[in-house]
Amino acid sequence: MNLTNKLKLFNDPIYGFISIPNTLIFDLIQHPYFQRLRRISQMGLSYLVYPGAHHTRFHHALGCMHLMQKAVETLKFKGVTISDDEETALYIAILLHDIGHGPFSHAMEHSIVENIHHEAISLRFMNALNTQFEGKLSLAIKIFKGEYHRKFMLELISSQLDMDRMDYLKRDSFYSGVAEGNINSDRLIQMLHVVDDTLAIEDKAIYSVEKFLMARRLMYWQAYLHKTSVVAEIILTKILKRAKALTQSGIFLECSAPLRYFLNHRISDDSFDLTILEQFALLDDYDIMGAIKAWQFADDFVLSRLCNMIINRDLLKIEITEGKPDKAQLKQLKSRLRETFPVNENETDYFVFKGKLINIAYNKESVPIRILKKDRSVEVLEEISEQSHVKAMSKAVTKYFMCYPKVLIG
Repeated sequence: MNLTNKLKLFNDPIYGFISIPNTLIFDLIQHPYFQRLRRISQMGLSYLVYPGAHHTRFHHALGCMHLMQKAVETLKFKGVTISDDEETALYIAILLHDIGHGPFSHAMEHSIVENIHHEAISLRFMNALNTQFEGKLSLAIKIFKGEYHRKFMLELISSQLDMDRMDYLKRDSFYSGVAEGNINSDRLIQMLHVVDDTLAIEDKAIYSVEKFLMARRLMYWQAYLHKTSVVAEIILTKILKRAKALTQSGIFLECSAPLRYFLNHRISDDSFDLTILEQFALLDDYDIMGAIKAWQFADDFVLSRLCNMIINRDLLKIEITEGKPDKAQLKQLKSRLRETFPVNENETDYFVFKGKLINIAYNKESVPIRILKKDRSVEVLEEISEQSHVKAMSKAVTKYFMCYPKVLIG
């Protein structure tokens, strides 16, 4: 076999050429489990707000691996010992960190796959791949689970200044056109260091860290928590819940075999075995959108109406407020809904509902961002930052919303 043929390059619009570091990584990228990520959107239905936001989780995973290569190179240059096995394990762990995302992941986690998060599914995929690759992923899994003794390695994958966040902010900013989310990942990575087995960043990069946190906060308000993105995702969640309820009551709905499997079965963390994993691996955005296209003509009014909203981008009205929505107003809207649409009282929650949005850019309760000072001492970011907005960004900002059909106020 010609092994050199596996050392390919990907041309990425953010970083330029991304190299595959070894043949094991190539084989993992080639695996159907990973190739599926080409068919999973990174930003879900955000393209309804930002038409360019059609990039995939495949893009993102490769970008994270590229940043991890830069981080390993930087740390090695600064004298941090990282063995070849550890290096490969870091690349595998960051490459596969999002492999458990389903189509429109957060909507799925609250509808047809119940109470099981994508991180848990990612771990199941890793374990399955580890069996297929004869144990070559064991160290990567150990790092991913936080069980490896060198704790800074997990921080590179999952922390408040990890490769995952660095890539998705830069990438989502690029594809959405939300310039405020752009960050200087090169600068941040060049300033990384390891002190007492934990990740730290040199103090001369403190302003870059502050800008990173501000970019994260703005991306949440302008993209991830944009009111149109929020209402579209909730409608999608309600579509899947309705489809599952109808299917389990004996009504046949046209859809792909993998999607039908999840509509027919109640899936929980305990029951999620290898058989279910194989079904999940066959599920992607096309299954969901294909079903929604078909269901817009369903006999069920609720399902049909909700699907039409997504297909034609004629969404529910969403009002964002500082205070909690008025219960009397919600009750009045539900009453008006029953007069306007052929729905019963139990079905009003599909069209009139409330909720809240929480944005916290820097979580002081989590592992803090550590700053390495010139005297080699280490302090946490919020204690030495001159900028009061770092302290402000560590406070959760909560906003409330209410959704209802526009026709009710027409």
